Amino acid sequence: MSFLNKFRNSLSGNKTGFIDRLGSLFSSGEINEEFYEELEEILVSGDVGVETTVRLVEELRNEVKESRLKERAEVKELLIEKLTEIMASSEDDIQIKGEPHVILMVGVNGSGKTTSAAKLANLYKQEGKSVLLVAGDTFRAAAIEQLEIWAERAGVELIKQQAGSDPSALFFDAMNSARARNIDLVIGDTAGRLHNKFNLMEELNKINRVVGRCQEGAPHQVLLVLDATTGQNAIAQAKSFNQSLPVSGLILTKLDGTARGGIVVSIQDSLGIPVRYVGLGEKIEDLAPFEPAQFARALLES
Repeated sequence: MSFLNKFRNSLSGNKTGFIDRLGSLFSSGEINEEFYEELEEILVSGDVGVETTVRLVEELRNEVKESRLKERAEVKELLIEKLTEIMASSEDDIQIKGEPHVILMVGVNGSGKTTSAAKLANLYKQEGKSVLLVAGDTFRAAAIEQLEIWAERAGVELIKQQAGSDPSALFFDAMNSARARNIDLVIGDTAGRLHNKFNLMEELNKINRVVGRCQEGAPHQVLLVLDATTGQNAIAQAKSFNQSLPVSGLILTKLDGTARGGIVVSIQDSLGIPVRYVGLGEKIEDLAPFEPAQFARALLES
């Protein structure tokens, strides 16, 4: 199933009005000031963000006037183009390099980070890559057990230690094991909150340094997992993590739980960090590479 169909299906029967209202707005009517005001209100309500929305609507207003567009359907196509342009960096190819290629998964607890690590491992396995999962959230026994279950579902290897052990030492062992076994990718889960005196960001930086000493250029990707249902709070989380550990890409989860998909646009416009994958359900195959043009069309045509 294509990304477009997966996204549409994930939202079917679970709309909050955002997509329905966009569809109704562009179905018929004049292009007048009331149209622009309603579009602006809908986009803000859909988590596109105030600054991004104001700029988008103003650009639309100017281009509609210059091009003398008369039909709302024409304006819809123009908006799709503009949304796609904002999100276009997500289409950059991800180069799998390094032996192994190392991906660190970061984010707060409850964002879907641990399950996303396993789903990502499953995606790469389907491409014929060998994957080693690292249960690096050693501060939560439940996270270790959860990743063990998901690793079995994905059919990939897992390395773990007892709850409370040093995650940096675990990553050191994982890197040595991956090189010895010629593993293509190492995907490491990390803590989203620590239950001791250490600061979360300090612990993540320690893992980052250990991995870098074991493999030149590693980690090759730092993927921040964000819960799309948290709306604008997701942007604050992204800024916090990015200040301490440069984030190379985003995974947005729980898009099946909200029709306010505009947060995808807002995050990329505000931070310039590309969305790499989106979570569209709870099954192991429900993680899809993000496709901007199809996403923009799905928002306006679902």
